[in-house]
Amino acid sequence: MSYKCEICGKGPATGNIVSHAHNKSRRRWLPNLQTVRSVSGSGRTARIRVCTRCIRSGAVVKPA
Repeated sequence: MSYKCEICGKGPATGNIVSHAHNKSRRRWLPNLQTVRSVSGSGRTARIRVCTRCIRSGAVVKPA
């Protein structure tokens, strides 16, 4: 399972850690993924991994 949001497709971002001496080494920023129960279009309930922005914006329909 890849580290991506199943709704918006958000994945890891890459860049540099820069020290005070301006040394650089690579790093990753990971999205805040949560496993939630969601209702699909056909009315079935499934567990999906989505980012917190999709949960907060209402893009995830939770079962009643």
